[in-house]
Amino acid sequence: MKPSAAPRHPSTRSVLQEMSDHPEIKRGIARKNDKLLSLLKDVYVDSKDPVSPLRVKDSETWQETKESRLPKGHHFGIDIKNIPKGKISIAEALTLLNNHKLYPETWIAEKIVQEYHLKLEDVNSLLKYFVTFEVKIFPPENKKAIESK
Repeated sequence: MKPSAAPRHPSTRSVLQEMSDHPEIKRGIARKNDKLLSLLKDVYVDSKDPVSPLRVKDSETWQETKESRLPKGHHFGIDIKNIPKGKISIAEALTLLNNHKLYPETWIAEKIVQEYHLKLEDVNSLLKYFVTFEVKIFPPENKKAIESK
């Protein structure tokens, strides 16, 4: 069974519609420009960054005023300070997918939305299109095995 494709993000729908309305744009992107390619072969760039007299601020001292939350659970030794609301870490995604797989009656989409501060449509897409690893063990067939000598 072939898996179905994930839905397109709403922000790209207009661009994809415009591309399908104008196929000449797609052909123009795919076409090679031999003159440009020959000119690019002759270009060599050697650059060095100039030393700036301005001091660069530490990224940790500057904080945006976005809402964030503390991560849930164990994160395999990774130091995660905070996660913006509406986002989850990979470890949290694997945890919630595994919880939903093991206990689908208790870990429903609405509970995951409340627990991780996500959008319901994102959680539904996550549960539909992403799965954790499954190990399938097929029973051995009753064939005579060739013994090694």
